[in-house]
Amino acid sequence: MQRLFSTFADGWPGVGLLLQRLLTGAILLDRGIVHLGQASQFVPITPHIIGAGAGILLLAGLWTPLGGALVAIVELWVISSHVGDPLLPLMLATLGATLAMIGPGAWSIDARLFGRKHIEPPGY
Repeated sequence: MQRLFSTFADGWPGVGLLLQRLLTGAILLDRGIVHLGQASQFVPITPHIIGAGAGILLLAGLWTPLGGALVAIVELWVISSHVGDPLLPLMLATLGATLAMIGPGAWSIDARLFGRKHIEPPGY
């Protein structure tokens, strides 16, 4: 994971990435729950359930590049199915792609697991 990003942004850029992850993840989770409750034969719920799973990953900041890429793919799938207004899925696909490219930021599980480690020799 560390090879994907030169740094895990902190400060204001890190706050911006945290807000972007939280907003995107919350919307995806909400849409997954709503579509699960409205299951019908006319509206495919599979992409929304997969999107909700990716939203949970984004909320936690775990495997963010994978979660963001999955969001982009799933939302493009939703757009191509021609169900409803394409504006929200297009926005979510864009947010997912940017999170996959930029990374999770300093306030994420990814940063704790894969961020830069400071090694101090014994005796200091």
